[in-house]
Amino acid sequence: MVDVLPLVEARLRTALGEPDARAAVTFLGTDRIEVLRFHEDDIVRYATLGMSAQPMSDPTAVLADPVKGPRAELVLSVRAGLADTDKALRPLAVLAASPQVEGVVVAPGASLDLGEPLWPGAPFGSVLVAEPGGLVEDLALDEPLEPVRFLPLLPMTANEAAWKRVHGAQALQERWLTHGTDLRDPSRTSVPLD
Repeated sequence: MVDVLPLVEARLRTALGEPDARAAVTFLGTDRIEVLRFHEDDIVRYATLGMSAQPMSDPTAVLADPVKGPRAELVLSVRAGLADTDKALRPLAVLAASPQVEGVVVAPGASLDLGEPLWPGAPFGSVLVAEPGGLVEDLALDEPLEPVRFLPLLPMTANEAAWKRVHGAQALQERWLTHGTDLRDPSRTSVPLD
């Protein structure tokens, strides 16, 4: 069995540079999840490392397949210095552990709800999982392993999350685009939804 995490970390370093900080969280009954922080100009990026160690499996399956299934890591990008976003490390680790803990498959278009602010005072308690491939390319693994996908997380306000449940992820993303919403602004308000 190949250890994918060194390959994943190498891909993150190639795409984002050297991390300037890292934190590790271990939840009871799960593998260790690390969150790496990268700075690029006025943007700080947080990437999980550990979620892709095991493939995500269908929650209705009787037994989880140890080889086949999608693999992913999460990437959050925010403007630096506008909020205490470093406190997002634990919530990000919680989201990255959700496939192991709750048996969910994290995929583009999904909403992940934290039940608390993404960081203290954040107007966001959930995130929209966006399409991979833009910032960090997928990491191909040897067959029969599926590639590791690096999924961007787009913070959502409570109103945006509720609107997305009714209208869908695509409609919310189009609304953000139409209104020129800066999704990396850690203190932004909800996009107009009427």
